[in-house]
Amino acid sequence: MTASSGRRFASLGGTFGPHRRDAVNVLLFNPATDALDPNLGFAVGWIEALAKRASRIEVVTMRRGDAARLPGNVRVHSLGKENGFGEPRRLIEFYRLLLPILRHGEIDVCFSHMIPLFVALAAPLLKARGVPIVMWHAHRAAPPLLRIAHRAADRVVTTSMSSYGWRKDKLTCIGQGIDAELFRPGAPDKAGGPPEDARLLVSVGRLSPIKDQTTLIRAVQLLRRRGLPFRCAFVGESPERDCAYAEELRRETARLGMEGAVQWAGGTPHHETPQWMARAFAHVNLCPNGALDKAALEAMACGKPSLVANDGFCEMLGPWAEDLLFRHGDPHDLAMRIERLSQREDARMQAMTSDLRRSVVERHSLEGLAERLMAILREAAEGRKG
Repeated sequence: MTASSGRRFASLGGTFGPHRRDAVNVLLFNPATDALDPNLGFAVGWIEALAKRASRIEVVTMRRGDAARLPGNVRVHSLGKENGFGEPRRLIEFYRLLLPILRHGEIDVCFSHMIPLFVALAAPLLKARGVPIVMWHAHRAAPPLLRIAHRAADRVVTTSMSSYGWRKDKLTCIGQGIDAELFRPGAPDKAGGPPEDARLLVSVGRLSPIKDQTTLIRAVQLLRRRGLPFRCAFVGESPERDCAYAEELRRETARLGMEGAVQWAGGTPHHETPQWMARAFAHVNLCPNGALDKAALEAMACGKPSLVANDGFCEMLGPWAEDLLFRHGDPHDLAMRIERLSQREDARMQAMTSDLRRSVVERHSLEGLAERLMAILREAAEGRKG
């Protein structure tokens, strides 16, 4: 980097020193960089963990919120969605921000997290400069935009083989990234959180048809008819596209006479989710397939049983699959497993929850994911330098 280019890069807010040959400078794309975001707040923790292992990270994000905890070798460039910028303005902002970073930032590798649009937009510029692209995607759907991004990417990383719905030729499975310090047994209690409720079932996630919240509501109704006063709380917001579904859920709850047994908690900042886990008897995830749900793993890390409909969890659950895996869309099967779980001896429950937390820490911890991901990014960068 010349002195003049360094000054131009510093005008973007850059304060970093010269680029070392053994260092890795990362360009990172993500949809939102906001620790308070109910769905994407975890990404700030991911960036923080990667920053310990990278020389520098330039984040280009659709929306910036609370990113105060990020260290000094990370800079966040927002396209301005938080300011109300529409799509045409955000497209202009994307290239206005990206071009100076590529000209003067000595970027070694690009990592895209759950935003194939940015890969498609940036690929011609990145390829022209020889910057390799590593793309994270964890969703079974494979729309045309993802297929374009897949072709442009040099490597694709995801949670598990079932988490990626397109070709497997570039795929590496590296697990989830669960913050095992934030999500741990009893942590919120030490901070003065609410006591555990032995009849509370919690489901964390957006209100969306794929999440199948109706099945849990009907299962709770069945349990209450048997004299078991379970309740459920849904912790999550409905995206704008699913507002009609959320309204239908509330109407169905009223039709079933379940208003007093169902709580709509809305979205909560990611760092407050452990408080809900601490209160619950169990967590319930109702998605039928796809990625290993992050909230289900977070519940296990908190020492809570997590009932799941996704048979992709079979290996993860091991001998506890018979207790925790239920048939998708079947409230009778779910109610039966909740009832059986509530009747388990304390020693068996303790063995189950201890095993599940240990499995999450070993396979899906944030630090483990950061190590695996950084190794892939470094390998891609070294291939470019070589």
